Amino acid sequence: MSTAILSQQITKITWSDVIEYPQSGAKSKLLLEDENCRYMLMSLAASASLAEHTNPRNATVNVIEGQGTMTLEDKEIFLKFGVFIFIPASARHSLKAITNLSFLLTLSEQVVNPQD
Repeated sequence: MSTAILSQQITKITWSDVIEYPQSGAKSKLLLEDENCRYMLMSLAASASLAEHTNPRNATVNVIEGQGTMTLEDKEIFLKFGVFIFIPASARHSLKAITNLSFLLTLSEQVVNPQD
């Protein structure tokens, strides 16, 4: 597990200080994690993509800068500054950056199946 950028002592960041784009692919930075949520800064190089996948947690994507597209359960969503997306647990989704793209990814607490 990587060390979070934010803590009890450091409670504020500025996006321009922490966004770093990789030459290719994607880069993630753990901003903060508590018992309820994991907050991660995701930065994708232009033309990078994340293959279709699912997650057992609810998630939100809040676009900070750049452009791209997300396919969420076969629906295409254009990503640009200010777009906020809710991704339900276990929903199929993929992502493709058009330009350098950064967003705040928030993962909720683990979804527990009451039948387990």
